[in-house]
Amino acid sequence: MPAETDLHPLIGPRVFSPGWSIARALGWILGASLLLAGCASAPPPPARPLDACAIFQERPSWYKAAKRAERKWGTPIHVQLAIIQAESSFRHDARPPGRVSSAFGYPQAIDGTWDWYRDQTGNRRAKRTDFAHAVDFVGWYTDVSQRVLGIPKSDGYRQYLAYHEGHRGFERGSYRQKAWLMRTARRVDAQAKTYYGQLQHCRRN
Repeated sequence: MPAETDLHPLIGPRVFSPGWSIARALGWILGASLLLAGCASAPPPPARPLDACAIFQERPSWYKAAKRAERKWGTPIHVQLAIIQAESSFRHDARPPGRVSSAFGYPQAIDGTWDWYRDQTGNRRAKRTDFAHAVDFVGWYTDVSQRVLGIPKSDGYRQYLAYHEGHRGFERGSYRQKAWLMRTARRVDAQAKTYYGQLQHCRRN
């Protein structure tokens, strides 16, 4: 997704001061422990991220989530997977390397776009680190791209360009000045077609 320019301050470790009560200190420690436990339990990326059958065999709940998003928004599962694979390589906590951006999670959605999605869908508790929420976001965004820009949901190439550049950027043709992005979009489209072929095979077996 497009980079943002706003920076969020880093939060350093909290130090207990003499004014802290034991109850407050224990509460903070418990909260921190639960947060760390949640991070530790997050699933690693699939072992074979370029094989749709292997992904869903390893993560059956992901198939249910992707199928649900397909029924809801009409975006094919293979396109959903290809976009997320390109954006985060299926890492729940992915961030863009070396860029000032709020892009985060499976879909690499920036803060503003994620808030827009939550407002439009009413899913105020949606998290970018949750795969089910991520594929629902991709389905919603590609649905908007079809309605606003006329891009078929099966068109992995142009859907990815609109996903990366935003709808206004796509309309302006900003991607035409980015050869690397058009190469990436072609790879996304090719991977989507590969996923499609794999899914046809594994559904028969």
